[in-house]
Amino acid sequence: QMDLCIEAFGTSKQKRALSSRRMNAVGSDAVSTAVTRAAANLIDTKGVTALLQDMAQDDVQNISAFLPPCHEDADRPEHVYRFEDILSPAEYEALRVPAATLASVSTEEVARRAEERSHCSFVLEELKFLPADEKSRDHKARCLWFLDTLIKFSHLKVIKKKHPMGPECPHIITKKLMKNFTSMTYNNGSIQNLISASMRAKITAHVIALALHINNFQTDLTVLQNDLKLSESRILDVAKALRLRVSKAKGVPGLGSDQSHKLGTLSLPLPTQKAPEGQRKRRKMS
Repeated sequence: QMDLCIEAFGTSKQKRALSSRRMNAVGSDAVSTAVTRAAANLIDTKGVTALLQDMAQDDVQNISAFLPPCHEDADRPEHVYRFEDILSPAEYEALRVPAATLASVSTEEVARRAEERSHCSFVLEELKFLPADEKSRDHKARCLWFLDTLIKFSHLKVIKKKHPMGPECPHIITKKLMKNFTSMTYNNGSIQNLISASMRAKITAHVIALALHINNFQTDLTVLQNDLKLSESRILDVAKALRLRVSKAKGVPGLGSDQSHKLGTLSLPLPTQKAPEGQRKRRKMS
């Protein structure tokens, strides 16, 4: 009715605006129709199964884009994913103060933190086996503190606070988390940082790489899977993209020992990267 009134009694400017709005609506409908037809034609041409396989392959490729730098010509496992590619010397130094409480934790304190679930299961288990040597103990505590922070950070969705991991988190670490593990999006007139699915895959890859350094290049993927709140298939996709050999093992007592756990081992020579099973068997479709 308003449009009819504008047509009959509106000013020239109002009539031009009405005409423009109608043309835009027609154009939008045309684009929507064209997209729908294109999708239908693609499904008819390739088939649903082939499209799903393409999506699975794209997902593997997307994961590969977010892995730590891989040095395939390394002569030792510790050089495949170098520690300094996970934590720079400056970042490692910044962890000295916040990690000090972990380095000095007592057996009773570990038990209390386990009851309060102050840390993820992986960290709580590793705190029971801190080295006696002061330098080694300090190194492991720093690694565990950062791994725990990465896992907690992965549980966030949209970053709204200036210090998302609390004021005790060093500025250089907060900056690293925001720069390397979030995506920027524009929402309601402002820029937001969020942890997208691809960023969660990137966090997962770095968590696994760091856990390998902590655990002599063999780590329990199932414990990390539960801490990261991922499906088994998802963490195995990341582990295989990292070129780990995956095997079965009995769970750690107290961490779901009745569950069949998956172990990830980084060893040389690295396994060759293979396309997913469905991708290799797929025939070309005309």
